[in-house]
Amino acid sequence: MDNLPAPAPAPSPRRNRGIGAILAAVVAFLVKFKFLLVFAKFFGVSWSFLLSLWIYVVIFGWKLAVVIMLLLLAHELGHYFAFRAYGLPARLPAFIPLLGAFTAGTPPDDLEHDAYIALAGPLTGLGLAAACYVIGDAQHDRFWFACADLSAFLNLFNMIPVPPFDGGRVIGAVWPPLWIVGFAVFIALAIFWHIPLLFIVIIGALGLPAILAAWRGHVDPRAARMTFGARARVSVWYLATLFGLLLVMSQSHAVATPAGASRYGW
Repeated sequence: MDNLPAPAPAPSPRRNRGIGAILAAVVAFLVKFKFLLVFAKFFGVSWSFLLSLWIYVVIFGWKLAVVIMLLLLAHELGHYFAFRAYGLPARLPAFIPLLGAFTAGTPPDDLEHDAYIALAGPLTGLGLAAACYVIGDAQHDRFWFACADLSAFLNLFNMIPVPPFDGGRVIGAVWPPLWIVGFAVFIALAIFWHIPLLFIVIIGALGLPAILAAWRGHVDPRAARMTFGARARVSVWYLATLFGLLLVMSQSHAVATPAGASRYGW
């Protein structure tokens, strides 16, 4: 009788179980961490991100440009996930070269919730700044202190209590006339930090209509439903975030920029 080829060995049940377990773990990971899919979608469609990154690379170099874009992305994703946490539709962040970024979403009916959505960005920036500081302290690496300093600085600037900054939205929930004081603070800081006049004009054009409306007594209708307790809670969160950013920036700046060095000599 002719020799017949030996039949192929059957797949090991143990091996099949192992592959199945790996696939199940991968699927569970993707389902549990849906934000990874958001990241993939974002990087696939966001031409504004890539354009801003390219412009920052040309101006600041690739290392600082990447840090700036990641800090802006983290800040805006804080807003995005805050919208989603309240069950509100929101678009992924869009970037405006040299002006920052924004996240558009459906405003909540409750002005207190709107304030917390606005605070979600700076709070995310504060958490990232604190994490960079801890890593820098553990690694004794000035780069991480510089990242902490920059994150705290950018988010602190965004806390200025005047529209269209996040701080303006928060203060709008507390008492809109404070925007007038906030605008004066913005002008003073712009002069102190030598901010280009064009940037000041753009911010003024975006925020001035709301400030003038508040001056005339026209405020957000949702403000009438804000209780004293809600205003107090928003105020405490705003001041706590402000204090945290100031603390991290003051601690990291001294290490990140030795005497005689530029703010970020990367």
